[in-house]
Amino acid sequence: MTPPPLTRLPAPVASRREFLAIGLGWLPFRRRTRKLAGIEFRRIRGRGSARRFLLIHGNEGTAREVLTAHMRTASGTAWLVVDATRNVSLQGGLLDPNRMFSGEGADRSLRTLNPGWSEVQIINATLYLDRHRNQVINAVLPDRGDVLIAVHNNSEGYSVSDELAISDSVKLNDERSPHEFCLCTDARDFELLALGPYNVVLQNRGPQRDDGSLSRLAARRGFRYVNIEAGLGRLEKQAAMLKWVDSTLPAVHGLRT
Repeated sequence: MTPPPLTRLPAPVASRREFLAIGLGWLPFRRRTRKLAGIEFRRIRGRGSARRFLLIHGNEGTAREVLTAHMRTASGTAWLVVDATRNVSLQGGLLDPNRMFSGEGADRSLRTLNPGWSEVQIINATLYLDRHRNQVINAVLPDRGDVLIAVHNNSEGYSVSDELAISDSVKLNDERSPHEFCLCTDARDFELLALGPYNVVLQNRGPQRDDGSLSRLAARRGFRYVNIEAGLGRLEKQAAMLKWVDSTLPAVHGLRT
């Protein structure tokens, strides 16, 4: 079936300051902060688009810098966690925000990061996330068949090799750079990304155990998701990967961006 034509959101009316900025040769973008499920995020809106971008771990500074710069010219909306730490505060304890997207994953993260908590504290925090996690999901969920692009940084202890056994398809185009790779949940996106210069894995089924990550949620719900992984400090490489992925993937399959 041929997908319906993509309808772009109307561009916001520019202020006098924005008109002056455009005249100076750059397009401004708007920032705002907002709490979602008790976690503070900064929202950056580029030009109108259904595409979404995400930085979920605050200590991944290269990814933050890359995404912030990318949004100066990109179409879509980015959400960046404000805290500069990997784990965020929740009800007096800690939570890995990329383990909050299922009850099972959140429970495991809370128990690991808060060993002194009582069972009542674990249950209360888990129930809170059950009631509020959709605030985050609804914010980052792409509209009209578009894609959510997340950016992450890794250390020497993690690479594409860790994902091979649980991936449904693999294409290693840059084996000398195992820390730089794309993880996607849509088979058609995988086919497009596999034609490029970067390592890419597909996880649209994955292991039965749910770790609470956003990629597992995307695979389970069937929305398009791509995670761009790069080593911390590999700014130019990750910036090139993000630009390439964003320009390569269509807003809707059958239509180019």
